[in-house]
Amino acid sequence: MGLGSLMLLFFQEEMVRGKPGYEHLNEPLHILVETELPAEIIDARLMQTREILEDLLKALDESLDFFKKQQLRELAMLHNGTLREEGMQRSGSASPFHNHLGMKRAKTRV
Repeated sequence: MGLGSLMLLFFQEEMVRGKPGYEHLNEPLHILVETELPAEIIDARLMQTREILEDLLKALDESLDFFKKQQLRELAMLHNGTLREEGMQRSGSASPFHNHLGMKRAKTRV
């Protein structure tokens, strides 16, 4: 997102903040996780998930943001094939949970 998009989002949120149905805008960012697994597996997976989320939430120089670049490439390919880079191969999702791009992936015990 560019600065203009972020400012628009901020002003849209400010217009509805405090209104019924938008109470979540006054809360800190949070994630609800529900599972039925043994405690040691839950603890290990939560620690790994936390590391991934913290990495994703760190502010980065836009030129270094791999996830943003990959998502923009995917969007360009989906949007009338506007991406035209030589040697560019379709590599799939930029999800941090896929390991085919050399990114972190949650390890599970068997």
